[in-house]
Amino acid sequence: MPVAVPAFSRDQVYAALNAGNAVEAVREGFLEHARGSWTMPSKVYVEAVEGDFRAMPAAGAGHAVLKWVTSFPGNPARGLPTVGGVVLLSDAATGELRALLDAGAVTALRTGGAAVLAAETLAVEGESPAAVIGCGVNGRAVARAFLARGRNVLLWDTRPEQAAAAAAELGETASVASEPAEALSAGVVVTVTPGHEPVFRDGDLREGQHVSLMGADGPGKAEITDGELARARIVCDEWEQASHNGDVGHALAAGAIRREDVAELGHVLLGTEKGRRGNEEITIFDSTGLAVQDLAVALAVYRRYQQDPESDVFGDTVNVPIG
Repeated sequence: MPVAVPAFSRDQVYAALNAGNAVEAVREGFLEHARGSWTMPSKVYVEAVEGDFRAMPAAGAGHAVLKWVTSFPGNPARGLPTVGGVVLLSDAATGELRALLDAGAVTALRTGGAAVLAAETLAVEGESPAAVIGCGVNGRAVARAFLARGRNVLLWDTRPEQAAAAAAELGETASVASEPAEALSAGVVVTVTPGHEPVFRDGDLREGQHVSLMGADGPGKAEITDGELARARIVCDEWEQASHNGDVGHALAAGAIRREDVAELGHVLLGTEKGRRGNEEITIFDSTGLAVQDLAVALAVYRRYQQDPESDVFGDTVNVPIG
């Protein structure tokens, strides 16, 4: 007999988990993965002509997740989202499918959560605005997470109209930088770009700065030059994945950094590895995007649904027959 499985739309995912709470959900994912209780193989890429497909599985807290997600940077010109796909959440004891979730919304929430969590963990304490470079869906998610945690944001995008639209959407606590240098020099900077060319070039980083690099999440991508990355205290999301992708992988292949130069954020949160070692130090978080983060966000949404399936948040939920 078919079983009806709830399918949560983009709007329902956003309504079920606000940006501030997503930071705490992602923190759980990092901690449980560092403890070894949540497991995850590296993501699998399937290349396409103008983008790629990614399969990202993980297991923990009695559940397993698989995110089948796309990244097609040219899609906005077609009126389509860059990121799309579906997240499948299953019961790890029986294998039964429990929910389907919009992958774009899950990705945005965990990207914002990870960027802000890293900044709160590694940056020098202060109340100055955080700069967000790249104002697409995920960049706006980062900005919303900062705002939800009480920090104003400064926005920059190579498309001025994109930054202006984001600022208008986010409200008076968000403003547009007057020029790229203003954003690059902020005490906390998050880059959420396609990663086709570096945002930070040699000599751009300043003393005491923290940067979360969120865009270079695959082979051949980079948001910072190898030499500039090597100037900083580097913390990645997970070594095995980061060493083959993005900024850390690129700098490692070039011989600019070594394994001992890089800590993992989960272990910094646990206190088993050092993060920032002084106010003058530059810190960088290199994110390649982890399936355990997707699991954390999917679980938070599903737990909310279990607590109150009749909530207005889930009132229009579509149930998909399976089996």
